[in-house]
Formats: sequence, C-alpha cells, structure tokens
Amino acid sequence: MDRVDEFPELFAGKRVGIITNHTAYDTQGRHITDVFMAMPGVTVTALFGPEHGIRGQEEAGSKVDSEVDPLKDVPIFSLYGETNKPTPKMLENVDVLVYDIQDVGARFYTYIYTMALAMEAAAEQGKPFVVLDRPNPIGGELVEGNLLEPEFATFVGLYPIPVRHGMTVGELAKMFSGEGWLTNGGQPALTVVPLENWRRYQWYDQTGLRFIKPSPNIPDLASATVYPGICLMEGTTISEGRGTPMPFQLFGAPWIDGRQICERLNALNLPGVIFQDTVFTPVSTPGASSQPKHMDRPCGGAYLRVTDRQLFQPYRAGIHAVNAAYQMYPDSLDWRVRHFDRLCGTASVRETIIAGGDLDSLVSSWDGEIEDFRARRVKYLLYQ
Repeated sequence: MDRVDEFPELFAGKRVGIITNHTAYDTQGRHITDVFMAMPGVTVTALFGPEHGIRGQEEAGSKVDSEVDPLKDVPIFSLYGETNKPTPKMLENVDVLVYDIQDVGARFYTYIYTMALAMEAAAEQGKPFVVLDRPNPIGGELVEGNLLEPEFATFVGLYPIPVRHGMTVGELAKMFSGEGWLTNGGQPALTVVPLENWRRYQWYDQTGLRFIKPSPNIPDLASATVYPGICLMEGTTISEGRGTPMPFQLFGAPWIDGRQICERLNALNLPGVIFQDTVFTPVSTPGASSQPKHMDRPCGGAYLRVTDRQLFQPYRAGIHAVNAAYQMYPDSLDWRVRHFDRLCGTASVRETIIAGGDLDSLVSSWDGEIEDFRARRVKYLLYQ
C-alpha cells in the first residue's frame, strides 16, 4: 500500500470505501485510512470490516456489529454480521471500493471471501474495485491440498482452490474474476496495485516488513506456517492450541498420551517436521478464545517443530495428526462433521480416516488437480 500515491488517477475526486482492518499499515506506520484521508481531493466515506472486526479484536466466528468511527466520523459497516456482502445502501456514497487486508495463505481463511463478495457487489453496482496487494506470508511457491468440491462451498471456502494456494490477494482477485467464479460471472473493473520487490520464494520474515497478527490466533509466522494443517482440529474435539501462546503449533486433549502419539507420527517421517510431546492447559483468553476447548484442563499432545519449512507440508501433517488421534482414541475423538468437511472441502479425508484407509494414497490422488490448478493460475500471477 506504500504505492497508493503512484495511482492518483484511481482516486482523485472520488468517494472511497475501504475494506480493511488493523493490518493495513504501510512501512511508515500509517494506516490506510489516514493515507487516503491525506490525499488531495479524496474523501473516505465508508469503512468495511471483515471477520474479527476492523480492529482485529473479535474472536473467530463472532458476529461483528456495524458502527461509526468516533475519531473519523465515518460509518464502519460489518461484513461479518448481518451480511457478508456490501449492500447497495452501504455503497450509495462510494465511488470506488478499496481492499487492504493481510491474508494468511490458506483457503479457509475468510478474508479472501470478504474480498470476493465485495467484488461481486462492486460489479453489480458498477463500482471500480482496487486491491492493494500484500505478500503471502507463507510464500508463493508451495501449493498443497485438494481442490474444494462445489458441494462444500461455504464462507471458509467458496472456490476450487487448494488448501495452500500460494497466491497473493491481488492474484486471487484476478483469478476469482477471470475464472467467472463471482456470482453470475460478474467482473468488476479491477485494479491491483502490485507489490514492489516481492518474490514468490519469500516468506514474510524475508520481506523486512513488520508482522502484524492478522487475527487473534495467528500471533506470528510460526502459527501461520502450521495453520493450513492443524486448523483441521477445529472440526474435532481436539484442542488446536487456542487458549495458549502458540495456537495451531500445538494440538492435544486430556485423553491423549503425548509421547505415544508423537512416536506414531514421527515414525511416518513426514518431511520438515518433528512432533514433540507436550502438555498444555488452555485458558480463557479474552479477544482470542474466551472458551477454548478443554479449558483449564491439562492436555497431552504434540508441538510441531518445523525443521524445514520449504519441505514441510502442513495440510498433510494435519491430516495425519487427526488420523493418529482417531486411530488411537476412536472412542474419545468426536467429529464436528460439517465443519471438518467444509475445512477439507471434501468428505473423503474424514471417510478415509474412519475407514482406516491409506492417507498417503489419498494425498497422492490430488497431484493431478494441483498441477491443473498451477497451470490455471499462471495467467493471474503478478510476481516471479
């Protein structure tokens, strides 16, 4: 977003609506709202907040109310409450919609669908849509996981992309529009303000930028790295580490023997990761997880120590972790079936685990669709 001033023709004389949150700072420490308010001839007339709210302080899944910014006297419309999509009334005083939010790089992270639905609204209302691009924090080279099957489309996965897509939000916006995935094939007048000097191989800690936690339970790059896999624990009665300082880096439950499950997982020799047995106690953490699973109960489990993040396959590791827990404790692990399947974008993962099937064969069966996706995404990529 440091390059906004290089595109004055997009905003001069316009009333601007900004879809944003607490991550939208530039390298000078200015928030995007202040950047636009300082631009000559530009008026900020509306702000729009995603899941976790415009300040990033609401817990996952909590509905967010609309409000008015007390300092800037600008209405803040929630896109994670009564509606996930801007209404015509919300856009009546907006000439151009701008999106500036830091993503995590996983299919089931909701910010990219806030963007997609806002793009639909922009197309329907004839409003230009501008994406201020930001890096994919877990890199732009590695792609992993099955494509989402259409019958599992929800707000944690709307389109046929892999769990780890390896794209920036700007590239995804081009793909969502270019592939005709928006409702009725809508295509807004889209502009992506590209990153400068970002390369696909770069992880966030190689950019020189300050990491701002994009949501309450992604406090650092270490949690973002394992998130595409251990997030699957949300669809079970196993703790995914919420209520601890290391969400998604840990998993466990009161009925798990950490040493035994780690021995089982380490015997698989999964690339780039070692499972270390641990005991942790989830506690109420206001603003992040006020009622975590197994609150105030010691949980045996594992800490994922990533030894080579270029080799590490978080989704595969997450699937195997769920499988190990189920095979060892079938009478204790309960499924939150709908949520687990919508995170996976398929029922085949859960069904294979329950049947005691070969998970690596299942993972290998996705190779063709991943290659098809890689080929399809090429024309939307903005960076080498």
